Amino acid sequence: MAVGSKLRFGVDLVTFFHPSFWGVESFAEIIEHARSQPRAFWDRILDSVQASGVTGVELTFSPFNWQDAIKTYGSIEAFAAELSRRGLELASGFFAELEAAGDFTEPGAQAALIEKAEKYADFIKACGSDIMVIGAPLRQTPGAQPVRFHDFDSARKIADFLNRLGAVLHANGVRLALHTEAHSIFASARDVDLMMLLTDPAYVHMCPDTAHIVVAGSDPIQVVDRHHERMIIAHWKDALGPMPADTPIDEHIHERHQPYFCGFGLGRVDWPAWARLLRDRGYEGWAILELDAAPDPVQDIADGLRLVRQALLPIYR
Repeated sequence: MAVGSKLRFGVDLVTFFHPSFWGVESFAEIIEHARSQPRAFWDRILDSVQASGVTGVELTFSPFNWQDAIKTYGSIEAFAAELSRRGLELASGFFAELEAAGDFTEPGAQAALIEKAEKYADFIKACGSDIMVIGAPLRQTPGAQPVRFHDFDSARKIADFLNRLGAVLHANGVRLALHTEAHSIFASARDVDLMMLLTDPAYVHMCPDTAHIVVAGSDPIQVVDRHHERMIIAHWKDALGPMPADTPIDEHIHERHQPYFCGFGLGRVDWPAWARLLRDRGYEGWAILELDAAPDPVQDIADGLRLVRQALLPIYR
């Protein structure tokens, strides 16, 4: 079985969000470079993905999003051509709008989110993919006042919106996959179980992220095994362990995550068990090798792919 015959490997572009890779000192300077030299910025990213050995790309937040790609290359077709000439495909697109939407239970906010998602879905389909990964709303910092419980009633309201969004995307030929983002309402075992219970499996699927589930204090093997039939794409990433229960959940939470992520095989994820799980459950599809803001992303992705080929694919086969 050749590599990629059942599993296809890609990378989320957040992997390239480290100042060292760009020879600058801060995240703000990366954004400035992307704005001032967009073609050089995007060409380097796509060339680096190609050099790493994976074949799939997952777009994410700006300056790595779909609008930036269109603006840089002039059209959807031109961006798709840039992927194709490098032997790359669009694996998926990450929809980051929900986390920043505030009270998205308000009808006007929901209509705006659905409109943005439909436009994104058109882009995804035109580039040859059919998967939109979406981040879930963040939880509240434990102990914050006034307390907002994530109980059945609050989860039901979120699930209702996800069901309707998933149905809209389905009508446009795109599948919605909920991402297990640590400190969101969809990462710990209990929260994943609750949201999977309340959403319709015909319209809401799952994108497990192994590292984020570990950071949330749960076991990715157990969590995914319970809901394996909902998985249509997965983020393969390692983590050192769970974060403290009193971690502040605010606009800096994603930066707080980064010290807990590590290279493949250096953390808590049981990769042989993961390979057996995917084999036994018959999973076929994209495996997104992701490292949040890696200083040397090309080498890190290549190293991760080497580990997969040498140690995991023999198990998966």
